[in-house]
Amino acid sequence: MCGQVGIIFGRKRRRPDERDYLREVFIRMLLHSEERGPHASGLAWLKTDGRHRIFKRPMRAHELVYEKPFQELLGQVDNETTILMGHTRWRTRGNEFNNRNNHPIRSGIVIGTHNGTIYNADYLFRRLRLPRYAEVDSELIFRLADRFAPEGPIDQEGLKKALALCRGQMSAVLTSRLDPGTITVLKGNKPLCLRIHRQHRVVLYASEAAFIDFAVDNEKGWRELEVPPMTMLTIHHADVRAIENSEFRFIPQERKGTS
Repeated sequence: MCGQVGIIFGRKRRRPDERDYLREVFIRMLLHSEERGPHASGLAWLKTDGRHRIFKRPMRAHELVYEKPFQELLGQVDNETTILMGHTRWRTRGNEFNNRNNHPIRSGIVIGTHNGTIYNADYLFRRLRLPRYAEVDSELIFRLADRFAPEGPIDQEGLKKALALCRGQMSAVLTSRLDPGTITVLKGNKPLCLRIHRQHRVVLYASEAAFIDFAVDNEKGWRELEVPPMTMLTIHHADVRAIENSEFRFIPQERKGTS
């Protein structure tokens, strides 16, 4: 059980006070998400020109937010930012003191976060001859996406075929550093709530709706996006309202050793 939270930004010239508000919303979601993952936490952002930054540590979110690099990176979120993603990790496999195991994870040109467990990850790494730098099974999803992004944009049909080989649980958010204006959201068999605000031109996402409720504090204008399980969403920085969705499949498995 891990927590994913984030903001997908649509193109807009936001005033400083609106940017400050959205940064505060992100912090609130991340802090509330700590109950889903106390062992490590982190954030990442991408910008329209492909620049990115990641900061993650083996510590609780309530500690991370006071770290100077966290505050500096959050302060750099501006009108060129396409996504701000956060993660709170519950360790299952891979020691959190090896920071490669913590999220967000960068695999080649892909950056993302994942909630769930891929039980046949070791087998698929070997079978597909994928590079591996961490111990966590989550890396598999982002290596698959990287393989299907030879020229920058992720080939979603190719990625779907590869994900169909996976066995376990997943919901994930990812993007390519060479196509930072396209955000891929995988809502599988792990919870993920999304809400859109047309005036702010952003989409919030969190592993639990309560995290968003806490963060926006009854501000009007937020509308829930009804997304069924096993859905791949494509959200564009150019217009977050023009959301594409399609079905994807893998082999759901709740616990290791079950079918």
